[in-house]
Amino acid sequence: MSIHADRLTALREQLKRQSLDGYVVPLTDEHMSEYVGAYAQRLAWLTGFEGSAGSAVVLADKAAIFTDGRYTIQVREQVSGDHWEYVAVPATSVSAWLAEQVQNGARIGYDPWLHTRGWVEEARAALAAQGAELVPEPSNPIDAIWTDRPAPSSAPLSAYPDDLAGRNAADKRTEIAQWLESKRADAVVLSALDSIAWAFNIRGTDVESTPVALAFAIVHADATADLFVAPEKLTDDVRRHLGNAVRLHPRLAFADALGGYSGKRVVADPAGSVAAIFDALDAGGAKVVAVRDPVVLAKAIKNPAEVAGHEAAQLRDAGALIRFLKWIEQAAPAGGQTELSAAAKLRECREATGQLLDQSFSTISATGPHGAIPHYRVTDESNLPIERGQLFLIDSGGQYLDGTTDITRVVPVGEPTAEMRDRFTRVLKGHIAVATALFPDGTVGAHLDSFARRPLWEAGLDYAHGTGHGVGAYLSVHEGPQRIAAPNYPGGGPTEPLRAGMILSNEPGYYKAGGYGIRIENLILIEPRDIAGADRPMLGFRTLTFVPIERDLINPTLLTPAELEWLNAYHAEVLAKVGPTLDDEHRTWLSAKCAPIS
Repeated sequence: MSIHADRLTALREQLKRQSLDGYVVPLTDEHMSEYVGAYAQRLAWLTGFEGSAGSAVVLADKAAIFTDGRYTIQVREQVSGDHWEYVAVPATSVSAWLAEQVQNGARIGYDPWLHTRGWVEEARAALAAQGAELVPEPSNPIDAIWTDRPAPSSAPLSAYPDDLAGRNAADKRTEIAQWLESKRADAVVLSALDSIAWAFNIRGTDVESTPVALAFAIVHADATADLFVAPEKLTDDVRRHLGNAVRLHPRLAFADALGGYSGKRVVADPAGSVAAIFDALDAGGAKVVAVRDPVVLAKAIKNPAEVAGHEAAQLRDAGALIRFLKWIEQAAPAGGQTELSAAAKLRECREATGQLLDQSFSTISATGPHGAIPHYRVTDESNLPIERGQLFLIDSGGQYLDGTTDITRVVPVGEPTAEMRDRFTRVLKGHIAVATALFPDGTVGAHLDSFARRPLWEAGLDYAHGTGHGVGAYLSVHEGPQRIAAPNYPGGGPTEPLRAGMILSNEPGYYKAGGYGIRIENLILIEPRDIAGADRPMLGFRTLTFVPIERDLINPTLLTPAELEWLNAYHAEVLAKVGPTLDDEHRTWLSAKCAPIS
């Protein structure tokens, strides 16, 4: 970790040159993305932390890294405690920690292109109470010392077929224009990469595992739009696809363009647009309307074409997973396999479909104690052999042109212990509780979260992450606004009502630090439910993922008759849907895995 200590020292020297007493380093980009391109991996470059959520603060005499419960173990493995203090969020926020540490007169810098205005206001107030100042510093000091920082991707973007999107881009812009009229607004800024991809029916390869292109957009009340993207990324086919109603500009022209809306009412998303966008609109005399980007909800509610595409992607992906699970069941006990070799084999199985475009995230290939790190990412340095007596957890997904997948399964290597089977079965009970839930239209995900936790709570156990996240249509594997989570877990309790057409994950888990991890994840679709005598519209879930759940880890005596019925019906459907796509050898294996459990 000495290289990161050297980088920390270099940053402190740079802060002195910029007359700053401290600096805040988030893990995001100018689009507030969860997954970012290599050029924006500032937190990983500085600290060595490779998780997908976190931030850091560097002061002259101390430094802290902030992560949630998903990364409690991982951050300690990857970031030196000799140089960094580990701070848990949401128990302590960056602003609160800063307020306790700074001296009167301190100048704490931040990059206005990497923080929301809400965060800026909160941090500014916290520092001001201590006599300190929050200073916008567009010249990012990390960029000044990161001498071999990669350039943003110049890869060409591509048009996304209308038959898979279910709607053409002109129709989508018309809907946005109608929404602007309802808000009495003249334009809306789109800065989230997946919102731009959805609204213009374009995709790209600028961010690992997420098929988006680096761009900004402004959509107007007349349904025309301005798209800001590097010219070298635009092919003739894409220009034709976008049409004359979309004016094209260099991406670097976006900031100046925001100054041209004097007297206009312009919508910007307070959660998804960075502070610099609000600052530029204000400086140009625009009347900023701070409400959510209208694409967020439209994108989350899948149309029939998107659902059909997702179902096709799931069926294809299931075949790949089944081929992998049969292989790992035989190969792992024989020895010689590692976390990296297993991840490579799974990718090979997906690539054999001939339709894999990318992974939907870096595969979590975790054996034994690494399974207890919910978002573990295997590296050459961390790679462990898969050994007898362990549980092997594999959380992975594929990006196919017709859909995005995400699935977690656990495989015992040898004979599992009674404790392992107990914990696995409790997680399964929670998974079934969510899968079979019926709830009124308008219910929020926070209301359902405890369904998944109750079997664990009854044994005094829990897990430190949400139960479900939204999933895009050949887009982000983590998509809002829908979530299943409680207020005291990372990200807080969701307030967005669940609506028919939304896709979520169903992924309760259990993690024994230093021992093993368990998570069972399927994707589920919200659908209307007709219930005799109901006095209000009701919703339920339809499971979209069809891969067997490991029977050797199940203690049937802990399952109720209704739970056993669900499990056996699920496995029967797995066999019926996926079996015909497999060769005889894998179909025979699948038949045994899907046999009824009593």
